[in-house]
Order: sequence, then structure tokens, then C-alpha cells
Amino acid sequence: MLSTRAVSKLSGVFLDSRLSSFLINSFARKNNIVLDDYELEYIKSFNEFFRRKIKAGKRVFDTEPEHLCAPCDGLLSVWNIQKDTVIPVKQSAYTVERLLRDPQLASEFEDGLCLVFRLCVNHYHRYAYVDSGKKGANIFIPGVLHTVRPIALETLPVFTENCREYTVIENPVFGKLIQMEVGAMLVGRIVNLEGEGTAVRGKEKGFFEYGGSTIIVLLKKDSAKIKDEILSNSIAGIETPVKMGEQIGVKA
Repeated sequence: MLSTRAVSKLSGVFLDSRLSSFLINSFARKNNIVLDDYELEYIKSFNEFFRRKIKAGKRVFDTEPEHLCAPCDGLLSVWNIQKDTVIPVKQSAYTVERLLRDPQLASEFEDGLCLVFRLCVNHYHRYAYVDSGKKGANIFIPGVLHTVRPIALETLPVFTENCREYTVIENPVFGKLIQMEVGAMLVGRIVNLEGEGTAVRGKEKGFFEYGGSTIIVLLKKDSAKIKDEILSNSIAGIETPVKMGEQIGVKA
């Protein structure tokens, strides 16, 4: 029952209501969230707090065109993409083809890079465009929303059927890239603010509502070189903490 969309939606209704506001202070204390960093004047529910906006100047996006930057706060891992590469995402596993459900599109990214940004509940859950360019439509892939809590990891293939949404961006520096959002249980809503049109580097792309979440960026072969520290950590199975707007690599 706990992995059904109906339960996820019901939980979302509660977290949107004023009745959920009592959860805010204890959640902030437990997760060491610095409240002074955020705009909180109009917060009336837990979900409003979870998708809170950060104050101006707290996340400065690097504007150097040849710098690749993180689109969100999170824990970053990097994978080299081969046709049969299996990418673990919160104890589930995907090939890029399975991730996109589009074999032709997936083949364009063979030998490229897959950047996985894992957001925990203490992270800032708004995210930006990783870079500028012509933006395609948002492609939504529905699925069964599974929990990310440890007790479920023993029995449920987390993210195997989770909803996700992606868009293709044509960037003049890094070429064709994909930015995808993946939702977990109680993130029944991946909220992207714009449809097809133009992506603007560092502009807010959208936000997640309550739960653990992931953002994935796919880059083509020889388009970018990721920082050595991040690559070394990834090889060792260590996630690298990053913040939105922080440089993580350069044009190859």
C-alpha cells in the first residue's frame, strides 16, 4: 500500500495543508537547516517549507561559459556511459537506454558521462538549468513511486519504476545534453516551471516536493572534463558534496 500513487497523493494533500506546519521546526532542527538562509515569510505548510526559496546571493551560479556547473545541491557521482553500463541510483540500477526509454536517444550518449546528483531531505530542493540553449519539451515517464527509506530497500527495487521527467538542451559549448529529474515516494510532483523553449544557465528550472530525489545530467563523448577529485571519489564509490552553481568541470 505504501508504494501506491494514491498514498503518495494523499500524503501530498496533507503536506500541502496548514495542518502540516507543526512538522517544520523539528524537521529543520533534525536536519541542521539554517533558517536564516531562506525566504520564510509566507510559509504556511510543510511542503511550502520543503520547496522554500533560498535568499539572493546564497547560491551564486558560475557564469564562465566553459565551466560546467552543478544544477542543484546534492551528492555527486559520475559514470562513464557504455551500452551495457549499469548506473546505480539509490540501490536500483539503470542502463541509459532504460533510463530514457528511448534507444535512439540513448545511443547518442554512448561513451559520454552520466552525472548523478543525489538530494537528501536536508538539501535545497529547487534546481536550475545546468546550462543555456534551445530546450525541448519536458518528457514525463510515469511509474510506481517507491519509498527510499532503508526498510524498503531490502525488498523493493527503488527507482525501477519511479516517475521521472527530462528535457534535451542544445548548448553551444557542451553540445546536446539531457537534464532529468527523478522522484521518490512522496515526491509525487516533480514541478518543472517551463515547457519547450529556451533554457537559461542558472535560471530556476523547477523544484521537488517532499522526499529524497535525484537529478541526472547526461553529456556526450568528449564534451566535458570533470574535476579530478570528483572522478577519483566516484571511482572509489564516494559521493562528492556540491552546491548549485558550483563549478564541477570544464569544456573538454
